[in-house]
Amino acid sequence: MSVSLTPGSLARLLGEWNVGAAPAYRELADVVRLLILDGRVALDVALPSERSLAATLGISRTTVTAAYALLREQGFLSSGQGSRSRSCIPSQGPAHAGGHDGALRLSGAPGLAVPDGILDLAYASLPASGEVVHRAFAAALTELPALLPGFGYDALGVGPLREAIAARYTAAGVPTTAGQILVTSGAQHALNIVLRTLAGRSGTKVLVEHPSYPNALDAIRAAGCRPVPVAMPAANPNSAAHNGTGPSGTITNGPAGWDLEAMESALLQQRPAMAYVVPDFHNPTGRLMPDSQRRRLVKAAAASGTVLVADETLRELNLDGAASTPMAAFSPAVVSLGSLSKSHWAGLRTGWIRASEPLIQRFAAARTTLDLGGPVVEQLAAAHLVNAMTEPLPARLAALRENRNTLLELVRAHLPGWEPEWPDGGLSLWCRLPAPISTALAVVAPDVGIRLAAGPRFGVGGAFEQYLRLPFTLPPEQLETAVLALRSAQDRLEAAPQLRRNLSAPPAAAIA
Repeated sequence: MSVSLTPGSLARLLGEWNVGAAPAYRELADVVRLLILDGRVALDVALPSERSLAATLGISRTTVTAAYALLREQGFLSSGQGSRSRSCIPSQGPAHAGGHDGALRLSGAPGLAVPDGILDLAYASLPASGEVVHRAFAAALTELPALLPGFGYDALGVGPLREAIAARYTAAGVPTTAGQILVTSGAQHALNIVLRTLAGRSGTKVLVEHPSYPNALDAIRAAGCRPVPVAMPAANPNSAAHNGTGPSGTITNGPAGWDLEAMESALLQQRPAMAYVVPDFHNPTGRLMPDSQRRRLVKAAAASGTVLVADETLRELNLDGAASTPMAAFSPAVVSLGSLSKSHWAGLRTGWIRASEPLIQRFAAARTTLDLGGPVVEQLAAAHLVNAMTEPLPARLAALRENRNTLLELVRAHLPGWEPEWPDGGLSLWCRLPAPISTALAVVAPDVGIRLAAGPRFGVGGAFEQYLRLPFTLPPEQLETAVLALRSAQDRLEAAPQLRRNLSAPPAAAIA
């Protein structure tokens, strides 16, 4: 049955939306967009008709029509012929570009245009590593005929890829056999399999870092589990420069890494079935967990009977060459997740689980309720990429270091009140904002040519309204455009305090 929102219900959710800081249609669109982003208007809900909403709000139908049109253009409303507009979230990729020349003019930034539409800062991903990926697929096609006589179903993954991944762990100091590897369709698929196997009962507790990776939090909730957040210590402002590299002043550094005392206490008191952590260039802070803390965490998880799951998707993106030991080296009970999505290309859709052989067999059994195996050609190509893992990395890491330093300099120059944390690796900066305006910035961002993931997406219960993740995956010239657009968005909010308060209202679930 389709769900509809009555005009009265939407009016109550809107509150005092018309504060005169912008044209009425734009203010109405801004607040409806916020309601969709923070979940107060669920997805695929039919909004009131333009005529009925206009009558309820006491405004012209033209205003509602223009607001709905803007939301459709930005990807937050969809409607078919003769049907009511329904709430949705923009799909990944460039949004529709305005203007006759395909360039989107940035309001508040005269003369600045984005040639290919909206710059997407909501995703921290890289394009394919070009010729390296192409050669791997060419080699895979030559090997495919040998596998054609088989059925093509393999819940564990093709042998050459499992052997290559196992050899990679062995070389890193974690002796591993192919029987300890399960190939998946990406790290998110891997996490879903692990959750289904280890925490399948409704209400099962899963310890998470706070902040954490949004898609992991979504998967934990979708599995019916209850996240147990443990806060990471705040970064220390104005700490020593990093070996003299990069800008200083507005940069913050978090030498404490993780709050192990808090994690040990949560494990002992809550005894969660599973703990999900990102020790290698944590998403979103970019921190690297020291080996001493890894040992303590593994010991505490064992004492509480908790299965420790380490997401190593970003491990290869070691920007400063810091040494670390894979979490599985400290205990055979650790479950490791990996992927080629960040190091090579998300389009490969190739990930894996490393665990003990008995656990791998359980994961394989659970996997068959989701699918019967991954595509063969992609796995053969991935085997070549894993065997030659270091080939594309030096150039990629050099470019990422340049992008990171460029973005830090741009933030210091144009957003002096912001405090970005220095990332040891990964793909993004975690920035403390001068005020709790993260959601408000995300709402107005499309108007200035960018798309953002608000800070609360990385937390539980509406936390991190004063933080924002900024990927440095775009080339330097686009990073400059994005930072100037961020400054334009911030200036707009500062010029309209009431609008900022409306747009930063916490989600309904956090107001109890």
